[in-house]
Amino acid sequence: MTSNRQWLLKERPSGMVGPEHFSLQESALPEPDLDRGEVLIKTLYLGFDPAMRGWLIDEPSYLPPVQIGEVMRASSVGEVVSSSNPDLPPGTLIQGMAGWQEYSIAGPDSFIPPQPLPAGLTPAMALSVFGTTTLTAYFGLLDICEPQPGDTVLVSGAAGATGSAVAQIARIKGCRVIGIAGGAEKCAWLLDTCRLDAVIDYKSENIDQRLAELCPDGINVFFDNVGGDTLEAAITHMADFGRIALCGGISGYNDVEPAPGPRNLMILVQRRIKMQGFIVIDYMDRFEAAMGEIAEWVMAGEIAWREDIQHGFDNIPATFQRLFSGQNTGKQLLALAEPGA
Repeated sequence: MTSNRQWLLKERPSGMVGPEHFSLQESALPEPDLDRGEVLIKTLYLGFDPAMRGWLIDEPSYLPPVQIGEVMRASSVGEVVSSSNPDLPPGTLIQGMAGWQEYSIAGPDSFIPPQPLPAGLTPAMALSVFGTTTLTAYFGLLDICEPQPGDTVLVSGAAGATGSAVAQIARIKGCRVIGIAGGAEKCAWLLDTCRLDAVIDYKSENIDQRLAELCPDGINVFFDNVGGDTLEAAITHMADFGRIALCGGISGYNDVEPAPGPRNLMILVQRRIKMQGFIVIDYMDRFEAAMGEIAEWVMAGEIAWREDIQHGFDNIPATFQRLFSGQNTGKQLLALAEPGA
């Protein structure tokens, strides 16, 4: 344990992000300031989200962009290997933002101070069903969209980690839920396991036509992870006083030039529709309470989830690219090591 492998941002992608935009570096093992409560953490698992593509764009946003030559930012679970902090002894599992590296330092001044995992929670569960994707679903749906029993709720990217959680929370709240996903297998999982009312396969069906058939009285709530033509089609079929939460726009994340549209924004005025973007970190002070309710639903078998776990440090950039090719099923993760290994 004398060196630390890291994946650094080599150049900013124009178009599809790929392994060629990152470089592998081996550096000296970081040394924590034990007197200040810092700890050295060995990375065990990494989480991947489409929003990470936005962190590579050199413009102001809710987080500073990753700079050329910096370690790529990513959520993580790691194990404390060096510490004098009695609250974080060696062997403690920690959730944080270690990024694409084998070892990192965390302390009181970290962007996300080191938080021990609750007992019984695996690293994969901490980054998937009990991670920020489910919290994003919770606050985006319940706070922004305010679903009511009997509402028709449409979710794009419904087979993803966030979308599937949104769809199932809407079902729990007594709504009629329609998901949009790509491919027969993902659609079957949403119908059979997540218990949605209907699913649209965008790879084989026309979204606009299917929405006309499935939503003759309009859509009350639309939770959008995709943007582009999908957002435009949903706006067309929104009901009066509908609510739209803009969570992401994965259809355009790798565009060289932003696509125009939606072309039908005046419908928002005519039908008095609310459309609002949001970022989950705005709700950090409510994370603990929300996670308590989410845990109850999970323990009751009301929320199903899937984890797509890849392996190996060298495979990190290619695993990130899986998000944008539709290869992943559920939450995209990568395992570097297991606890205690």
